[in-house]
Amino acid sequence: MSQDRELFEAICRGDRDGCRERVQAAIDAGSDIVVLLNESMIPAMREMGRRFSCNEVYVPDMLLSARAMQTGLDLVEPILAAAGHRARGRVCIGTVKGDLHDIGKNLVAMMLKGAGYEVADLGVNCDVAKFESAVNDGSEVVLCSALLTTTMPYMKTVVEHFRDRSEVDVIVGGAPVSEEYAREIGAAGYGRDANEAVRVLDDLFAG
Repeated sequence: MSQDRELFEAICRGDRDGCRERVQAAIDAGSDIVVLLNESMIPAMREMGRRFSCNEVYVPDMLLSARAMQTGLDLVEPILAAAGHRARGRVCIGTVKGDLHDIGKNLVAMMLKGAGYEVADLGVNCDVAKFESAVNDGSEVVLCSALLTTTMPYMKTVVEHFRDRSEVDVIVGGAPVSEEYAREIGAAGYGRDANEAVRVLDDLFAG
């Protein structure tokens, strides 16, 4: 099965109806859903991530594409679950305690889902206990987001909480966060944007 170009383009332009129709048509035709996901849907989100990193598209465009992707995933996920398909990894993501901003976090979460990860979206104002609960439920990586410089220090609290848990990695990101800050607090990784967050996770799970 080659790439479904119509599906690919529907996701890239944020066409939810077009995405839903193409995915449903593939299901009705008995197509291999795993191939559809890996050859058409995930590449579309990676392409949008590339464009975003190059400033060819912007946050509204990414959100539209991610929402289109989600309409397709809503159809695909029950089929994959019934077939026992394993996600690439289980992760959780949340905006840290004291911070109620969620646009960037939502974008990363949707990109990760589109890349084949099982994502527990913990929302905003997340304390250590919320991240801990997600890890106890099976999340292997904790992703922390912050938009305020005043809430960034809580990322260090999260990193230190999991410091003795070698099986858990903490990745940080957000507008005021830098790679230097990530190293300073001992985080396992830093994502400058949603596309880079996916790449960092890919590297972690590949290792």
